[in-house]
Amino acid sequence: MIKLDKKIIAYLGREPDFNTEVKLQDDTVDGISSPYISEWNISSEKPKPTLLELDSFESEAQAIIDNAINKKTTDKANANAKLKALGLTDDEIEAIKSWAVQYK
Repeated sequence: MIKLDKKIIAYLGREPDFNTEVKLQDDTVDGISSPYISEWNISSEKPKPTLLELDSFESEAQAIIDNAINKKTTDKANANAKLKALGLTDDEIEAIKSWAVQYK
């Protein structure tokens, strides 16, 4: 099941501020996730959708996720290529990555 936030982005055609415009809540009961919209502060733009209406945006939401994954993969490959062009070895590039993760 696609994440609710991505369906909302697909519904609106833009990413809302999830701290002020749209607030999501998940009342997990017995390990079962039940996310829903707890606040919708952009009714002048589009009315608050039902979860059933948002389900119709599943393929668009999946495309948003796929595009983000593809961008991250491309960015990673570009960064590695630039570091190699600077003369760094594969071991040096891996050392930089592990350091960055450690001190993130």
